[in-house]
Order: sequence, then structure tokens, then C-alpha cells
Amino acid sequence: MKVKINENLCTGCGLCADTCPDIFELKGDVASVKKEEVPEENKDCVKEAAENCPVEAIKIEE
Repeated sequence: MKVKINENLCTGCGLCADTCPDIFELKGDVASVKKEEVPEENKDCVKEAAENCPVEAIKIEE
């Protein structure tokens, strides 16, 4: 699984970083991905972060 953030859509609310801090972090006003290739143990929290993103800025490639 790979994950990306559309920085043009991201509002920097920080929900993804709160939900899955091993993968997401806030850099200034937008979130970024620490690890594009998601380890097995983080897949559930990445999916949760994507589902809860208020602007649907998180894209997952399986």
C-alpha cells in the first residue's frame, strides 16, 4: 500500500497526524507523508485517516 496527500486540497487540520502519527505529520499549514510505502502495522490507521479526512486529500494505492 502507498499513500499520498494532495497538498492543494489539504487544509492542515491535523486529523491524519493525530490518527496515524507514524505515517503523517504537519509541515507548516499542510500535512505530509513520512513514509509513502505503508508498513503492514500502519495500514488500518492510514485507511482510517483517509476516511476521516474532511477534504478527501489522502489517496491510497493498494
